[in-house]
Amino acid sequence: MTLTQLEKQEKEIGKKLYDYQHSAIDNIFTYINNNPTNFNLLYQLPTGGGKTVIFSEIARRYIETTQKRVLILTHRIELSKQTSNMLTEFGVNNKVIDSNVKQIDSTDKYECFVAMVETLNNRLKEEKVEIQDIGMVIVDEAHYNSFRKIFKYFENCFILGVTATPLSSNINLPMHEIYNDLIVGENITSLIQSGFLAKGETYSFNVNLTSLKIGINGDYTVKSSEELYVQNTMQTKLLNAYEQQSLGKKTLIFNNGINTSRFVYYTFLKAGYDAKYIDNTNTKEERKKILHWFKNTPDAILTSVGILTTGFDEPTIDSIIINRATRSLALYFQMIGRGSRVLNDKKSFKILDLGNNVARFGLWTDDIDWGYIFKNPNYFIENLSSDEDIERRFSYELPDVVREMFSKSKDISFDVKAQYKETLHTHEKSKIVLEKSVEQHAKMCAENSEDVFDAQILSRELNDDIAYRIKQYSYCIMKSSNNYVKWLEEDYKRKLRVKISQGFN
Repeated sequence: MTLTQLEKQEKEIGKKLYDYQHSAIDNIFTYINNNPTNFNLLYQLPTGGGKTVIFSEIARRYIETTQKRVLILTHRIELSKQTSNMLTEFGVNNKVIDSNVKQIDSTDKYECFVAMVETLNNRLKEEKVEIQDIGMVIVDEAHYNSFRKIFKYFENCFILGVTATPLSSNINLPMHEIYNDLIVGENITSLIQSGFLAKGETYSFNVNLTSLKIGINGDYTVKSSEELYVQNTMQTKLLNAYEQQSLGKKTLIFNNGINTSRFVYYTFLKAGYDAKYIDNTNTKEERKKILHWFKNTPDAILTSVGILTTGFDEPTIDSIIINRATRSLALYFQMIGRGSRVLNDKKSFKILDLGNNVARFGLWTDDIDWGYIFKNPNYFIENLSSDEDIERRFSYELPDVVREMFSKSKDISFDVKAQYKETLHTHEKSKIVLEKSVEQHAKMCAENSEDVFDAQILSRELNDDIAYRIKQYSYCIMKSSNNYVKWLEEDYKRKLRVKISQGFN
């Protein structure tokens, strides 16, 4: 088919395919033409790159050239509806198999079926679905493992899985055991440079995660996450992060647990911000109203749990806050991807990380060898940095907003490790390190305040810097139990208040 013919068809169906999408489609059809009918192929493309557009055109072209039907599998009803609408735009006569569809027989004239995996599995087990002439099965969000139960019904079909992250959601069920090969699409940096994705501006806020527990699925448990993130210190850290970097921006917050999300909602509400929460306890009608409000409120803050990581596209989002830690690379990319859509003058968005996820996985735009991960998932997972290693490597800097509050101070840095080494050399007691640190912080507060009251208030802006210095000190003396570190912080702040008062007197 010539380029002119392709452009003519695209004009007829109202969709413009970009060069990288054409290239991906051609590459996939090369596999279809040169491999057995039961070949399993996986295609990777970042969130926002247009996976649905690509596999809709693949379905259209496959039906046209083979006269066989296509089945598309999704794991959420929202995705099924979005896919069906896209197929209709491409001129593909399709039907959604959802809970309202009780039976399908061979007389149905549809070219393509879009099915919720659980619903279709139930209908197949009940023998209430009879779909003949299926030649291709397309699996959206293929890294989820719920789809595997369907494959046994379509063993003689070409299976095309599409995902942004070719890393299984279950570490015990690697994707290379199901798919014969992987095609890697355009990377995030290339899509940003070409104007297809917005640029992410990343800000990391250090969090002590040593209390978190890892569950059988390989990720942090909801219970241990909630115990940490509902604490007042974490709620304050979140609020401060928002006010420093995302104030007035449409913000979507991701949490690991309903209790945490509700705490976040009340924290922002109490602070006077326009916020709502959404989770699986909301009714369908409530969700619809909340998402309508979020779309049409410029400075809206929506705190969520789980349900908006896939199948949710809202280009007006200006800020993503990851208020949780995860060991799932797929989830990390999915959360950030919710803010990456371009829209009119929107060329960038904020990424606020309060779970040390950037330290664990790298920046969203970092180059990733997906081919290696696909073939060696265990090696990748086993070599993730531990939370303790991340803590030790973390280097804290005062945020620009806070640094401005101490603009009259030339020296704001303090190397705890270097000071500790000096005390060892001079045979002084290690507590001298913290005393010198307190003196410097007190001086900073005095230099930038008119009176003792202003200085005491200003000292609260140093809480994160204090926590960082205390943590570094605890590593030096090799005594870092949570209770001891907490006591050191409280003692430090008490001494700082006293030193500030003495300075003004």
